[in-house]
Amino acid sequence: MYKQIYEFAASAGALEGYVYGKETVSQQAMAKWCNNLLNAYGQIPPEARQQFQTSCDGTLGRAIRSLLPLLGEHHESIGKLRSMIVGQLPSSADDFRKDRGM
Repeated sequence: MYKQIYEFAASAGALEGYVYGKETVSQQAMAKWCNNLLNAYGQIPPEARQQFQTSCDGTLGRAIRSLLPLLGEHHESIGKLRSMIVGQLPSSADDFRKDRGM
C-alpha cells in the first residue's frame, strides 16, 4: 500500500508542477493523466486516503486552479480531479496554506 500511495502522490505532484503557469496543455495528455490518477486513487483504501486527503486536496486543487483557465469548469479532466477532492479548493495555484477549513 505504501508504494501505491507514493506513486499516486508522485504523479499528483508531477501533474501540479506540469500544469503550473502553462498557457496550453495537451487535452489528450490531461485525459490520460487524470484517468491514471483516478484509478490509482480508487485503489487506495478509504481509511488510508483519510490520512493524506488534506494534502491531496491541496495538490490536486492547485492543479485544478492552473487548469481551469485552460480547460474550463466543465471539462471532463477537471471533473475527474474534483472527484478526488473532499475539502475546499485552494484559492489559487499558489495557495500552499495547510488549513483550508474543511
